Amino acid sequence: MTSIYDKGLEPTEANHATLSPLDFIKRTASIYPNYPAVIHGDIRRTWLETYDRCCRLASALSNKGIGKGDTVAAMLPNIPQMLECHFGVPMIGAVLNALNTRLDARTIAFMLEHGEAKALIVDREFGDVIREALAKLDNPPIVIDVDDPEYGQGSAVSDLDYEEFLRRGDPEFHWEMPDDEWQAISLCYTSGTTGNPKGVVYHHRGAYENAMGNQAVWSMGMHPVYLWTLPMFHCNGWCFPWTITGFAGTHVCLRKVDPQKIIKLISEHKVTHMSGAPIVLNSLLSVSEKEKNSFSHTVHATTAGAAPPAKVIEAIEEMGFSVTHVYGLTEVYGPVTVCAWKKEWDELPVEERASLKARQGVRYHTLAGLMVGDPQTMKPVPRDGKTVGEIFMRGNTVMKGYLKNPEATAEALRGGWFHTGDLAVCHPDGYVEIKDRLKDIIISGGENISTIEVEDALYRHPHVLEAAVVSRPDEKWGETPCAFVTLKPDAPEVTEEDIINFCRERLAKFKLPKKVVFSELPKTSTGKVQKFVLRDQAKEL
Repeated sequence: MTSIYDKGLEPTEANHATLSPLDFIKRTASIYPNYPAVIHGDIRRTWLETYDRCCRLASALSNKGIGKGDTVAAMLPNIPQMLECHFGVPMIGAVLNALNTRLDARTIAFMLEHGEAKALIVDREFGDVIREALAKLDNPPIVIDVDDPEYGQGSAVSDLDYEEFLRRGDPEFHWEMPDDEWQAISLCYTSGTTGNPKGVVYHHRGAYENAMGNQAVWSMGMHPVYLWTLPMFHCNGWCFPWTITGFAGTHVCLRKVDPQKIIKLISEHKVTHMSGAPIVLNSLLSVSEKEKNSFSHTVHATTAGAAPPAKVIEAIEEMGFSVTHVYGLTEVYGPVTVCAWKKEWDELPVEERASLKARQGVRYHTLAGLMVGDPQTMKPVPRDGKTVGEIFMRGNTVMKGYLKNPEATAEALRGGWFHTGDLAVCHPDGYVEIKDRLKDIIISGGENISTIEVEDALYRHPHVLEAAVVSRPDEKWGETPCAFVTLKPDAPEVTEEDIINFCRERLAKFKLPKKVVFSELPKTSTGKVQKFVLRDQAKEL
């Protein structure tokens, strides 16, 4: 039945517009044309200059016959060209596929073929692997070569130079907002551990909302100075290319994570915000005391992935960082929950504050629903901080689905919720705390053991730099915890017995590691420990 509030009150051009982050750069360039937009080595560009370059990119791609629904891949580090791709590509209705820069040729070839890339923009650092990948394709895309002066090595990947390509484009290029918010804006591939990766499709509305959600939960304000320690290829940089642009901030580019350079850039450019995996924060603890004292302002840092060990949060905040823990997945545009801080927690002891900050927290303003529930009944678990369930999410910042994979899409969105595969508890205050991945939980003699809990105990050892715990087959118990530990460079001799005895003072007996291996930890390009590799190693011990 038509309501009195509907009749004659239909949406029109005057009162309804598509939500898309593309409008952010147009607005920022018109209001703050001379404000700093990009810092990269000796490069300094304003917002008007950056907008012109994005329009040129859109124009030049259009001249090559690329348009709505076409895929443009990018194999780039955190450099200005990657930022430009986040606007120039979707300006023509095309879809940006930011490739993981640490992938092998076979996987890259799969993604280019599966995503039907029409063009590929690539930095010379990755020339060898791209050439190998392209050789595997029957119909390779147009390749555009990026010669970044901060790299200054390698040979051209193609005869088509990026800067020359932009010069052919029109800075006055007329682009239009998408007419449908559901239109795809980007394609992100999951870092699957078995089989081919799945292509996660984002839409304009979700990108807009999560970009605004970042601003809201972090209270960033206008003109943030954002250091790119987080890869822009990872969930489109958690949507921060759009967030920082929308609030006329400054993008401080960084080709690769280097603790000394991070501290230098923070000091030199008065960086206010940065993001990254816990390993990034952990690496900063290795710099000298002089470097730690080289800046006096507060740097706000979001971190995600596995819960940062309380010890790491405590140490990094002593350096002048204010850490906010967020949580999300590729399928939800990056982070969508935040450990929203409460003023009364300021009075708690340091270690207790750090433990609270390690929780994944509550939903973003822009996430419609968050639930820890029983995966069979789809009912919420009690808010007792003890009952374990799976984390479910719903809302505009959940992916459109998996490209060309309707079965996996239907399974992931079954029951009206996105199934994360992460196990968690819900505390009485409604804050969520992850206990493990469904595939990582250790069941020993019928008892569930959270690998995160064991890892947190290991991180408290004064000589442990990194730690990861996986299951190891056991004839008696079915499986038991196996710890892989990386010691700090200056650590004295530490034995397996030392580590187990240290844990014995902090964990129940059945949770103790039965085996400790001292080694480097295998990681993905985003700093996540590859536990499937460690599980395979543990089986052989």
